[in-house]
Amino acid sequence: MALSYEFSIGSVRARETRLFTKADVEQFLACRTVDELCRTLSDKGYGTGADFDEIAENHMNGVWEYLKSIAPDFSVFSPFLIQNDVHNFKIVLKGVMSARDYYTALLITPCTVEHSEIINAVEHRNMKSLPEWMIVPAEKAYDLLAHTGDARASDAVLDKAVMLEMLRLSKGFRSNFLVEYFKTLVFYNCVKISIRAARTGADRHYLKTAMPRFEGFDRDKVIAAAVKGLDALLETLAKSDDFGCRAAVEQYKKSPSAFEKFVDDKLIILAKESCKRTCEGAEPMLGYYLGEEAQKKVLHIIACGIKTNTDTDIIRERLREIYG
Repeated sequence: MALSYEFSIGSVRARETRLFTKADVEQFLACRTVDELCRTLSDKGYGTGADFDEIAENHMNGVWEYLKSIAPDFSVFSPFLIQNDVHNFKIVLKGVMSARDYYTALLITPCTVEHSEIINAVEHRNMKSLPEWMIVPAEKAYDLLAHTGDARASDAVLDKAVMLEMLRLSKGFRSNFLVEYFKTLVFYNCVKISIRAARTGADRHYLKTAMPRFEGFDRDKVIAAAVKGLDALLETLAKSDDFGCRAAVEQYKKSPSAFEKFVDDKLIILAKESCKRTCEGAEPMLGYYLGEEAQKKVLHIIACGIKTNTDTDIIRERLREIYG
């Protein structure tokens, strides 16, 4: 029997009650060691494993299996998953080029292209076996790395391609949320690229290679500012309030980590506002997934803070918004 969105929404709403609350987060912050944090997570039914990383990985694997089991159309997650495809291609490409055989341990799931397909495409230089949107960028990235050794330029070609594909895919599911989410995500990816370029003195050609054109992003203006340096770039970005850019720049001036937190929070707040208030379509599933990802990030920040003996108040300042 075909699954319905009515069923998936009912299932997700029940599952959302398992997401952690702010009170849960405070309990995790009170843990003195990572082992204590792991025990607390296990007691709450989050998952099992030999260490924190294994517990988190096992939990997210379970989340994906759950989503596959209830989604009427799992392809709605493809704009998220293709980012893993590009990550895997980069890993395999660099591994093959450097003749290192340990790279397979760095490949991640879930993805839309099997690991074996990517490995075969790179080892035999047969990119035509990849999804259509990846073929030309993959060939170009291969050539750049093989002939120039410029890993940054090779990565930039792939990153631009995946951003364009995310934008294209997001428009195909009749979801205003997906369109807005990925426009926001790609916008801030481009902002991050331009900031790194301004700080490192990257030229105009690199910026054109790395950043796509899309509605709501004045690429030419950003490039013109970035090549002049960081101050000129920040001044230009601060004049735009697209996607909350002016506020983002103010956070960057405080610290790069404050800027990263601002972006993460903006995306999860967008999900909460769009997905928690609807009772139709794929949005409730998408919101739940993003809630799980946000929760995982919070747990990683806490675990890292505990490992480095960081003051609890400082850890708390770094925490992201949660969906629960």
